[in-house]
Amino acid sequence: MASRKESVVSASSPLDSPVKQIQIDGLVVLKIIKHYQEEGQGSEVVQGVLLGLVVEDRLEITNCFPFPQHTEDDVDFDEVQYQMEMMRSLRHVNIDHLHVGWYQSTYYGSFVSRALLDSQFSYQHAIEESVVLIYDPIKTAQGSLCLKAYRLTPKLMEICKEKDFSPEGLKKACVGFEHMFEEVPIVIKNSHLINVLMWELQEKSTVADKHELLNLSSSNHLEKSLQLLMDRVDDMSQDIVKYNTYCRNLSKQQQQKQQYLQRRQQENAQRQSRGEPPLPEEDISKMFKPPQAPPRMDTLLIAGQINNYCQNIKEFTSQNLGKLFMAEALQGHNS
Repeated sequence: MASRKESVVSASSPLDSPVKQIQIDGLVVLKIIKHYQEEGQGSEVVQGVLLGLVVEDRLEITNCFPFPQHTEDDVDFDEVQYQMEMMRSLRHVNIDHLHVGWYQSTYYGSFVSRALLDSQFSYQHAIEESVVLIYDPIKTAQGSLCLKAYRLTPKLMEICKEKDFSPEGLKKACVGFEHMFEEVPIVIKNSHLINVLMWELQEKSTVADKHELLNLSSSNHLEKSLQLLMDRVDDMSQDIVKYNTYCRNLSKQQQQKQQYLQRRQQENAQRQSRGEPPLPEEDISKMFKPPQAPPRMDTLLIAGQINNYCQNIKEFTSQNLGKLFMAEALQGHNS
């Protein structure tokens, strides 16, 4: 159902959303992390299905299963049939089997794309409470679990239903890149027995086994984020050039149309003065067909991804500045 494919585009509170909070079992988080570790290679994206139930305005995600990796040669593989069989098997063993969304890993926060938009629209159109979980393995590997949930805003859902991505349609609907996605707060919940076990494991762990949260080596992460940001800015500039070319062609055609109408009016006036009949009526719209307006949805997605990169870089650099001040204070204290 989903194609192979951090504040993100928008972090607005889901006031109009039927889901105002997401509760995730720790088992689901571990399954998502395990799925990426087993099948995700670098920029390879892994995806899967989320299962659970809706309790009032809270979406409880209690289980999940991955989409299996398959190549184009596996023509007989049917993803929809595979999902149905998995949910049927889970129902037979008395496990929550209701479909409530899907999850996807991301590479340096590069998940704002047309594929994600189309997939989430399909899910949310069929199941209103559906969400997409975005897991960032790179940030998680640095010692901070990065898992966020997003939904399409009601404005964007209407635009996708009408499939009107023209500049006029988006302007009429007042949809910008900040009004595309809404972030839903997440709460991770475990049973009391699991919490007791985690406390015991934490007490038994040594200092050497823990992440070095004051590690100052960050050049690779920052360099890669800036490179991706520059690539998206280049894409945005190309889209701006295309739109400016469309505006110039439209303005030029309007001038030609006005000049033609003026010449025709003058010629009819001369024919009338000579007692001749006016020129036959012509369909101006067929003679001067307006140029095709470039779709603006891809441009909005690029703008949203640029905003996402900027927020990630801002968050990352602010954390590193804090580490530098802490390291400086520790060094002064030791000396």
